[in-house]
Amino acid sequence: MSYQLSAVVADVELLREQTAGLDHSVLAALRQDFALLPVTPQLVEELTGALPDFATGEPSVAQPFQLVLSPALAGLLARWSRQGPVAYLEAEFAGGLGHQSSVVWLGGEVSWGPHFDGTLDRPRAEWPINAALARLGVEPGPWIDPFAELGLHLERDTTGWLAHGRRGLTADYWDELAEEWELRQSGPHQQPDRPGPVGDWGIP
Repeated sequence: MSYQLSAVVADVELLREQTAGLDHSVLAALRQDFALLPVTPQLVEELTGALPDFATGEPSVAQPFQLVLSPALAGLLARWSRQGPVAYLEAEFAGGLGHQSSVVWLGGEVSWGPHFDGTLDRPRAEWPINAALARLGVEPGPWIDPFAELGLHLERDTTGWLAHGRRGLTADYWDELAEEWELRQSGPHQQPDRPGPVGDWGIP
């Protein structure tokens, strides 16, 4: 299965305050009081007054993001970070191959990154998205890494996250469905164990 992500992640109240009144902002709930803001061309235009630019080549260390973080967009996210850390995250995978990138702002300036990884052969904690989430303050939990801990594996693309946000789903929605299904399958006299942590979030 393919996976694509282009989103801002930060504290849910910070994002609510900064996006209040915008026509093209949709906040999707994550765990630990974080939220995800899918970055669409319409949102970028509303935030900056200009259509977004995209890199012509494949992402790399020199050009870590497919979305070009223009001075206007980067400056806006930097200003948001005066209220708390803000991360921009990108990932794209298909057929087991892909990349992920991240950058974190805090106090009005870049505090970490940008970082790019096209192999993900280092420990999980050093992967760009996991490292960025740790800098946002994501706490360890029962899931395999910060990515899964927040629930970033629950939707596969921007369209999915937009639907997630518009429907007001929680990050535990799919867990609750799985538990309900298992309860039905077990019959009235059996109580299955609650589903445990995922072994992976489906991306190598």
